[in-house]
This record gives sequence, C-alpha cells and structure tokens, in this order.
Amino acid sequence: MKKNAKLSKSLILNVILFGFMGQVAWAVENNFFNLFLFNEIGGDSTDISNMVAASSIVAVLTTLFMGSLSDKINKRKIFICGGYIIWGITVMAFAFISPENVAKIMGTTPVAAIATTVTIVIVMDCIMTFMGSTSNDAAFNAWITDITSPSNRAKTESLLALLPVIAMVVVTAAFGALSGRFGYPACFIGLGLIVSACGIIGIFSIKDSRTGIKSTSSFIECLTYGFKPSVIKSNKSLYISLICMGIFSIASQIFFPYLFIYVAHYIDMETLKLTVPTIILAVVVIAGAVAALVSIIILSDKKGKAPFLFPSAAFFVIGLVLVYFADKNIIWFALSAVIAMVGYGLLMIMINAAVRDFTPEDKAGQLQGIRMIFSVLLPMLIGPRIAAKITDIYATAQYANDYGEMVNIPAPHIYLAAAITGALIVIPLIFLSKEFKKQKSANN
Repeated sequence: MKKNAKLSKSLILNVILFGFMGQVAWAVENNFFNLFLFNEIGGDSTDISNMVAASSIVAVLTTLFMGSLSDKINKRKIFICGGYIIWGITVMAFAFISPENVAKIMGTTPVAAIATTVTIVIVMDCIMTFMGSTSNDAAFNAWITDITSPSNRAKTESLLALLPVIAMVVVTAAFGALSGRFGYPACFIGLGLIVSACGIIGIFSIKDSRTGIKSTSSFIECLTYGFKPSVIKSNKSLYISLICMGIFSIASQIFFPYLFIYVAHYIDMETLKLTVPTIILAVVVIAGAVAALVSIIILSDKKGKAPFLFPSAAFFVIGLVLVYFADKNIIWFALSAVIAMVGYGLLMIMINAAVRDFTPEDKAGQLQGIRMIFSVLLPMLIGPRIAAKITDIYATAQYANDYGEMVNIPAPHIYLAAAITGALIVIPLIFLSKEFKKQKSANN
C-alpha cells in the first residue's frame, strides 16, 4: 500500500472502527470479566489473578506467532477481518457459561460446580484472547505501522491514544448499565455481534497493506528476530521505550483489574446512594477530556515529547498516592483518580508513540510480540499478583458474593504499591528523553 502524507477518509474510518471496537472488547475483558468472575461465577482475587496471568501469556505468544506469520506471508487483512469475526463469536460464548448450566451437565448443584465453572471461564478467556490478539494486537497494530508515515504518524497515534479512553467511557456507561438491567448474557451476545460485524465490514472496507509476496526469511527467523542481541543493540531506542512501557504497565495492572471491585465494595456505592458507572464515568470523562487536550498539544508541539515525560509520570504517581490517602472519602477519591488518570493517559500516549516511532517499519509484525511481552505478559503476571498478596495482607473487610462465599475486598494499599512501582519509571525515562532529543535533532 502506497503511503501518503495525508490519510484517506476510508483509512481513518477503518482506524477508528477497528481501533475503537478492539478497545471496547479489551475494556470489557479487563474490567467486567473480572467483575463477572467475581460476582456471577463465584471466583475470588486469586482466580482473577490466575485468569489475568493465563490470558496475558496467551496474548503474548499469539501476537508473537501470528504477527511473525503475517510478516512471513506478507498479508494483514485476512488476520484482521477473520480474527474480528471469530473474536465476536468467542465473546458471545460467555453468555452460556454459568454455575447453573455447568451443574446441569455435571449433574450436581451450582455451588459444587463453581470451581469447574471458574476453570471454564479462564479457558474461554484464553481462547477469546487468542482471537483478539491475532486480529488486534498482531495484525491491526502492524497494519497501522504499514499505512502511516513520519508525516502523519503523530496524528494517527493521537487518535489511537484517545480510543481506549473513549472505549472506557462507553463500556462503563453502556456495558455497566446494561449488564445491571439485562444481565451479562445479553451484553456478551450484543458485544460479540458488534465485534463480528466489524470484521465483516472490514472485508469490504480494508485494503491490505502488504503485497502477499512471501518473505524469503524463514518463519523461525521472523519469530526470533526481536530477541537477537544484535537487533536489541541496533534498536536501543525501541527497547528503552519498551522498558518504560513495562514499568508503567506493571504499575497499572496492580490496581486496574480490581478497580471496579474496589469502588463497588470498599467505598461502598450502595451506602453512598451512587452507582459504579456514575462515579467511574465522571472520573474517566474528566480525565479523558484533559488527556485528549494535552495529548493533541504534545503530539503537535514543535518542542517534542521529551519535556512532557516527567510531568506525566509525576501526575500518575502522585495521583495514585492521593487515591491511597483518600480511603473511603468519595470526593477525594474522585479528584485523586482524575489526577492519576491524566498521568496514566499521557504516559500511555507518549510511550506508545515512542514504541511505534522507533519500530523498524519492515519488521512491524515480528516486533508486536516483543511489545506484548512488556505491555501485557510481564505486567499481567506481576501486577495482579502483587495486588492479590497485598489484599490478603491488608484487607479489612470481606464481601459475600452471589454464592455465599466470603472474599477479601481489595485494600487501598494497592494504589500505594502501584505508585511505588510507577515511580521506578523515572530511571528509563531519563534515557528515553535523550533518545527523543536525538530524534528531534536528526529530523531538524
């Protein structure tokens, strides 16, 4: 596909359509699947940690293999469109998973079937993750690198950076409200149908960014490319960016998987006569608006990204510390969360932009798996387990789920742990700032 200085309307439409729907599906998985497992199935914090860890391993391996395969056969469209169609089908499958349905098959009671149902949910989450990572993490992200150029990549990255924020707003408001009114099965079926429809639309709207002429490199060479010491040495800027991404993502995964549970049960929305969607939506909308404004300034400002790295990290870390001290004070919690989310949004934007800027364009598919190791695998293996351990130690109250099991409610200490972890990003940010300045000098 020929790269133009200005993206066509059809390309922009596909970037928004597939980028947004992918982020919606991931937002539901990262937030409501935990709540679904916790409330509807009968899982506990350890089950959530296990599910997050298992899906992260699948996500990384899938992106590594399928991204390399898309480079090897030199095609993207079949992975994007076919992947989204099947991805939607796997989401719909969750509508039929419940202890009651499993109990009927096993010939036992729903309570006795909880452990088996938890296992089924985790396995299905891995299957769903395989399809999502194939279509979105591997193929779609590589396709974005293919179709953009230095002259339009900043604008595209700015747009992509806003989609997760918008997706979080939509998911919180729509999925949260609809699941409460119609139940999880109806929401899973509805979301699955929309994701599959997105893949069908792509069959007619997406143009493949690759020629279809197979690469002369072997599949093993493609698979191992990003692990070679010579590649790491020659792409120092990329791997510094990935280290920043890893630290930032680990800090985020300490509190994000438990955010809705914390708000619903530690702060106690029912006592305050508020709903989870109300408070989370307010926080995300404010943070999203600020992040959107500042991100546009950052990505279009002639000064570059370097001056904004440390202030963004400061917002993120300080906001998390303030959330910890806010405890059950809903007003201070909301204000502190806004500060943390602004820092979160800005750091995510700049780190993602750095990774894409420093990725060799002809190796985009092969390096998506390396990106996933730092953005998904390590963070989801480490972050939730830190939170689970902290919850076991500092939890002061328990919550009876729908099946009468008493499970620990996450303690505010998870935000303090996230802040301490996030503060470590300052070290690689020093080096990344220098790389950004070198890049700016080279372009000037």
